[in-house]
Amino acid sequence: MIKKYGQSLIGRFRAIAFLEGVSFLLLMFIAMPIKYLLDYPQVVKVCGWFHGLLFIAYILLLIQVVIEYQWKFGRSFWAFIASLLPFGTFVLDHKVLSKEHELVQRS
Repeated sequence: MIKKYGQSLIGRFRAIAFLEGVSFLLLMFIAMPIKYLLDYPQVVKVCGWFHGLLFIAYILLLIQVVIEYQWKFGRSFWAFIASLLPFGTFVLDHKVLSKEHELVQRS
């Protein structure tokens, strides 16, 4: 995955955004149903722990990206909101991050 996104800050942010999005979907659509339907809460504990770490990494990298690339408030705000919505980070990557990454690669 690193090769696809590269070594730039925006590339690392894209990679973490992807992993954070996947972990959120696993937590919401696999771990939570297992917890409540099969009465097995340990899956949420483990999946939630990983998701929490990835969320923190996402926020820290978002702060770095906002500072480095001088993102305006609106873009920064929507990048934060994307982390709170299922599939949000994938939409963010498609609409914003992939284009930003291309610009960085050209420079």
